Amino acid sequence: MDIGTPHTDTTDLRARWRATVAEAVAPADHDSDRDHGPDPERDPERYADRLLAAWAEPQRRYHTTAHLADVLARIDVLAPYAADPAAVRLAAWFHDAVYRPDRSENEERSAALAERALPELGVDAARTAEVARLVRLTVTHDPAPGDTDGEVLCDADLAVLAGSAQAYAAYAAAVRDEYGFVPDDAFRAGRAAVLRQLLDLPRLFRTPHGTAHWEAPARANLAAELATLTTPPSHE
Repeated sequence: MDIGTPHTDTTDLRARWRATVAEAVAPADHDSDRDHGPDPERDPERYADRLLAAWAEPQRRYHTTAHLADVLARIDVLAPYAADPAAVRLAAWFHDAVYRPDRSENEERSAALAERALPELGVDAARTAEVARLVRLTVTHDPAPGDTDGEVLCDADLAVLAGSAQAYAAYAAAVRDEYGFVPDDAFRAGRAAVLRQLLDLPRLFRTPHGTAHWEAPARANLAAELATLTTPPSHE
């Protein structure tokens, strides 16, 4: 799919959402007489409506339903490394649910949204807390050693950095479009600071798969973009 192009057909995303909610609430229902899955009165579809509407807001150019679908697909690859794959998938749904490029509290507001919504769906307190923790972790993308859930979510979110040169250019252009209100000089300085912060991490990717397949191409892409941003324009 094209980076930054929202899904017009959300059938697959809705099916993923229903399956993830069913997985997330199943442990709480295990000893009950009800079937596994969410309480019929806690209709997950209305939450899908709200989340997909949020992910399709007009100010988004990169953080769209296409990004959500990509992160979920990468989690499918990385799920064997996670301690709680259901929590990681829920965190993917919420991690950019609140997104305003002119605000700095997006992750906190997204985590708070998860803390309100998930109990209403029947997700237990421990898993809700884990989802909110994971959403907040996307501020730094720097999980602690042994935080396998954090490693999977962060690797899935950052895997876009390891795309082909063409895919990475499309990603960078979409990010620039989201910050279209920022003057070029200020954007270049701010973006360069973000790239340096990422390159300064000892490892961008923490899962074995991410380390093996994404680390080297991601660093090459980041370094190439940083060079472009910091090279004085030619006056020839």
